[in-house]
Amino acid sequence: MNNQSLESSYQFCLNLAKKHYENFPVASILIPKEKRKFVAAVYAFARIADDIADEGNLSNEFKVTQLIKYKDIFVNKIITTEYPYLEAVYDTIQKNNLTEKNFINLIEAFIQDNQINKYKTFSEIFEYCSKSANPIGRILLELFDIRDNQALTHSDEICTALQLTNFYQDLSIDINRNRFYIAEEILNKFELTFDDLINFNQTKIINENFKWMMKYLLDVNYKLFQSGENLLKYLSGLFKFEIKLTINGGREILNKIKLVEYNTFLIRPTLKKFDWIKIILRGLV
Repeated sequence: MNNQSLESSYQFCLNLAKKHYENFPVASILIPKEKRKFVAAVYAFARIADDIADEGNLSNEFKVTQLIKYKDIFVNKIITTEYPYLEAVYDTIQKNNLTEKNFINLIEAFIQDNQINKYKTFSEIFEYCSKSANPIGRILLELFDIRDNQALTHSDEICTALQLTNFYQDLSIDINRNRFYIAEEILNKFELTFDDLINFNQTKIINENFKWMMKYLLDVNYKLFQSGENLLKYLSGLFKFEIKLTINGGREILNKIKLVEYNTFLIRPTLKKFDWIKIILRGLV
């Protein structure tokens, strides 16, 4: 690696992060300046994998092949013009002593998304979250040299809760992609089926059983956020404040799902500017 190409690689990551800013603390003013390029490199790694997994109308088989190729390139530390940001990713891992398995798990989650579209048990969905969401939290903690096992466990709780919150917020979007992130055992518990979810998505009308199911699922999430909040005692400064805002943002989405009477098929709850003002003020207390 030469300094010029490495600097160019990091700049690519920062530009990508600014272009696609999402619910991920990319280049946030709450992240110390010296850490932002590393966070942007992690984001670029996950963003491109996500793009491969959801690219157009290509077949699932083709997407899996491309993701396996992406994984092989990463594992073998190959520098390629196809993925100009990988040089920055390799440098980020080396300089911060990051666990490579967390990056591999992210790719494997995207592969799984193109191989499995329904889950039998809630534990299978939690297992999916352990690859699709939890690695991001673990990578961020390692970037701040926080490697305590209990801290990592609480981070997992927050990331899983955020992932599940996103599933419930985006039920309609995922079903349109033929993806179902409510397990069959949970549906059966409330006398529902996958076909019922498809029908709710088409008609935008839900029944009482669905409402009771969503109340149950949201209660699980509230408890995950509550336990995960114990992570804050391992953090300090603006990074602690950033994570506190993230937790409160997740909770606020859950609150909004309740306010629309659990019908996210009809109304997709989002956080508006005023909501974020409330969340920030609450975080300062």
